[in-house]
Amino acid sequence: MYSKIKKVSANIRRIRESLNYSQDYVAMKAHISQNSYSKIELGYSKISLERFFLIADALGVDYSLLLEPND
Repeated sequence: MYSKIKKVSANIRRIRESLNYSQDYVAMKAHISQNSYSKIELGYSKISLERFFLIADALGVDYSLLLEPND
């Protein structure tokens, strides 16, 4: 289970960086604090389903992209 959470976190970070968005920007768009967002990206905090959807919307990507393996 832990590795799946890490994969989602890594996908969020990879997509954010590919869009050249800052953590502050995505956190603001997702209506969460930058500190909370950072912890999600680093895998220090489990992501709730609600925040998962908010982050995907803030990144402008389909939810499935965040779930794909990042091999």
